[in-house]
Amino acid sequence: MEEHTRPTDEQVNNAWEVLRRFLNRTRLVRAERIGRETGTAVYLKLESELPTGSFKPRGAIYALMTTLAQRPIKGVVAASTGNHGAAVAYAARLAQLPATIFLPESPNPLKRARIVELGANVKEVEWKPESLGNAAASFAAEHDYYFLNDASDPLVPAGTATIAAEILDELTPDAIIVPMGDTALIRGVAAAAKRRHPHIRIVGVQAERAPSYARSWHEGRVVTTDTCDTIADGLATYVPLAPNVRAIRELVDEVTLVSEDEMLQGIRTLLFEEHLVAEPAGAAALAAFLKNPTAYAGRKVVLLVTGSNIPHELLQQAVTAQ
Repeated sequence: MEEHTRPTDEQVNNAWEVLRRFLNRTRLVRAERIGRETGTAVYLKLESELPTGSFKPRGAIYALMTTLAQRPIKGVVAASTGNHGAAVAYAARLAQLPATIFLPESPNPLKRARIVELGANVKEVEWKPESLGNAAASFAAEHDYYFLNDASDPLVPAGTATIAAEILDELTPDAIIVPMGDTALIRGVAAAAKRRHPHIRIVGVQAERAPSYARSWHEGRVVTTDTCDTIADGLATYVPLAPNVRAIRELVDEVTLVSEDEMLQGIRTLLFEEHLVAEPAGAAALAAFLKNPTAYAGRKVVLLVTGSNIPHELLQQAVTAQ
């Protein structure tokens, strides 16, 4: 496996030392109502409680601060559907650096507003396969900025691996269910979890309407998709990277797809049963669990709640959907 796809113990420890200066540990809470019928002990890792409302600051802060310690940086640029962009903007503000974030046209308004509030410049481009990344890379080259690409930056998975380290400091679950977008999250979590407890089952979740990495995992090769029309912008990927596909083939035990309705049900369940607000990607792990709860009967399962940045209209749709 390529070195950058799997963080080492040293990198994870370094990441935690860096991140503890800026972030608090997120809570791991028992979901009292979810899983009762199957005798499953369900725990929720509340990454939505981090600054910017998602898990993304872990990778962005660690990558930026580590790179800044190694060389001068004029500014930072990112391509994002929203949460990574907000995290990079947040990290740049901590480092007192300018940031430019490339978003698709008509992005999640809540996420766009958060990025602007954090002081970053926003540029919207037509969303086609690789268009965001190409635009950001060109801008970075032109302005001599650091392109913090969460799909390929070797430092980002070390930041996300601290999630697994925190979980395993409190609990040894039988399975961890992880939303899967560009795979930096699941690569970090899986590498750290399996290094400490090799038998932990890692389950990845993608949206049925954005299945590029799921298909790639199943087929063992890069499978691209022409569209990714899903409410889960945090899971929207077109073009998988080959090293990432090889990594998840080695690290991830199962990948499942969830529908738009199943994610809406996950949002609704978290809100009504646990009083938690989650965006579609943030509720994807619960959606996967609810799709087949008997598979985890009698076991301990951790679901990652990865983000809470849901537009008001979509939250209303989730609440009223039946």
